[in-house]
Amino acid sequence: MEVEQTALPGIGLRHDFTTRKGQRVGIVSHRTGRRDLVIYDKEDPDAVCQTVKLNDEEADALAELLGAPRIVQRLNQLHQQVEGLVSVQLPIPASSPYAGRPMGDARVRTRTSASIVAVARGGQVFASPGPDFLFNAADVVVVVGSEESTAEVADIFANG
Repeated sequence: MEVEQTALPGIGLRHDFTTRKGQRVGIVSHRTGRRDLVIYDKEDPDAVCQTVKLNDEEADALAELLGAPRIVQRLNQLHQQVEGLVSVQLPIPASSPYAGRPMGDARVRTRTSASIVAVARGGQVFASPGPDFLFNAADVVVVVGSEESTAEVADIFANG
């Protein structure tokens, strides 16, 4: 699916896509943090026919409802396709040397060949976090790899 990103000077960013049935949908991410879910008119793809303004809590709830099940579904499909691949959910303990530090500091992929595909925090899911993503104590990290490599990641989070 192709998602178009458009800068909105003074406002923020807009991301749009078209569904299989031809309905255009977008999210406007305001610089203030507010997000608007927009539905475009089918007859005029530049005209908005419906806007739902979401505060942070509502945007987080919607992201969780849409994102978390999709990530799990994709991982389950991947497991069925690739023998020996596992996904595990690893908490970041308060005693972890990586609590409060960027994900890149752990060098998980380089050290183990496993991949961090998501981080769950307080009901919010961060899919495909980048190396500058800060781990917090009690984050739950979704790791994909072999049984051995995911066990190595657990050791990294616990012991460094």
